[in-house]
Amino acid sequence: MKQTNMKQLWLITGSQHLYGPETLKQVTANAETIAAALSADASISVPVVFKPIVTTPDEIRQTCMEASNDPSCIGVITWMHTFSPAKMWIQGLSKLTKPICHLHTQFNRDIPWDTIDMDFMNLNQSAHGGREYGHLLTRMRIQRKVIVGHWQDPAVRSQLADWAGVAAGWDEMQNLKIVRFGDNMRYVAVTDGDKVEAERVFGMSVNTHAVGDLVAVIDQVDDAAIDQLCAVYAADYELATELCKGGTRHDSLRESARIELGLRQFLETGGYGAFTDTFEDLHGMSQLPGLAVQRLMADGYGFGGEGDWKHAALVRVLKVMGGGKTGGTSFMEDYTYHFDPAGARCLGSHMLEICPSISEEKPRCEIHPLGIGGKADPVRLIFNASTGSAINASLVDLGNRFRFLVNTVESVAIPHPMPKLPVARVLWDAKPNLQTAAEAWIHSGGAHHTAFSFDVSPDQIEMLSEMAGVECVFIDEGTVIRSLKQDLRIGEIYYGIRGL
Repeated sequence: MKQTNMKQLWLITGSQHLYGPETLKQVTANAETIAAALSADASISVPVVFKPIVTTPDEIRQTCMEASNDPSCIGVITWMHTFSPAKMWIQGLSKLTKPICHLHTQFNRDIPWDTIDMDFMNLNQSAHGGREYGHLLTRMRIQRKVIVGHWQDPAVRSQLADWAGVAAGWDEMQNLKIVRFGDNMRYVAVTDGDKVEAERVFGMSVNTHAVGDLVAVIDQVDDAAIDQLCAVYAADYELATELCKGGTRHDSLRESARIELGLRQFLETGGYGAFTDTFEDLHGMSQLPGLAVQRLMADGYGFGGEGDWKHAALVRVLKVMGGGKTGGTSFMEDYTYHFDPAGARCLGSHMLEICPSISEEKPRCEIHPLGIGGKADPVRLIFNASTGSAINASLVDLGNRFRFLVNTVESVAIPHPMPKLPVARVLWDAKPNLQTAAEAWIHSGGAHHTAFSFDVSPDQIEMLSEMAGVECVFIDEGTVIRSLKQDLRIGEIYYGIRGL
């Protein structure tokens, strides 16, 4: 799986020559200290690199152009240590194509009451230097993340870590290659969409390969590699007896291993970060990939069932955004409701393809009939998901634009065994309640597929949507249907005008 550890965030510090060389030397030293401290913070998943301070329009323009042209730079953190006249920034910002975080901080935390003088004031002018800079970005209609507070404050570091994750996700989205094995599930609307517009807006490329192209790679997998992978299965999961070596269905486990090895090789060779398949188009394959898809998702790949390339992309991007966290992210589907008046819940699952990164237990590896598709019984991992706060996020094509949709949920313990349901599953309490959340989701045009994540917050989806210039709708504790409808009407006008 492609890694993101070669990426960087640049700290660009603004000042001017008005204050003299000694002040600029101190500005440089302070900026170097902050960059090193942020880069050393384990919660910030992307290294923060100090860049020479900028004090003239030419320096600003040159640094912004370098950031835009450097593929390792995925975003810039800008800090006005002193007053930096904002007209100097116009040409540079007009050429900057990377996300911006405006860190409105100062080197010192406290005012040195007994010793403060004008030299100190001239050096530490972030309070109004940042406002001058912020005014220009607003006037230029430039989206950015604004973080206010002392750079050593854990709350500031947490916000910066979240933004860094989103910047990494946005970089991934702009460079993401998605392969579709077969086409969209027949007659289904929401999983289809405008792939050309998606590449224009998000950068991701979506293309199809015939299933036969994949089958040709699967057929070349050798028996020794299959033996090794089956040993991994036996070590990592609770294998059903019939799947164990010597068991009556061990051949089916070997076929699952063959599919995984071939699929993994195809993705690696093509540089793909996400993929789709559909049970309606499996010509040449003996079973629908279940175990293979689950394991590839656990390794960081994005996946969407039934040809759903938008959610394959979203799963991959959210996995990058949650880098370093351990809660997990998975492809998901709202499957069936529990309309108990004492607490309505939604059971999320899919035919096979739920990522074990969200499991609370060691998954069981079993084989069962699928019931649709007309293929051999597929092997799959079965588990209950962890509990805790999570989100369901959707990316939908509305015809004239895209929309992100986010529902805050709480994954809860499944109260009873489900011995006859042979799939991975999660039970959640949708906020503010299931009835309101489902109505709001339907009014908003949300998909029946989602990216479910314990690692990514609604605020991060909002940041991602702002980087993309795409509408984002939230369903949470504060949702009221009448207000939501009005917000959707306003969004129709605002984003419709923007798209003209």
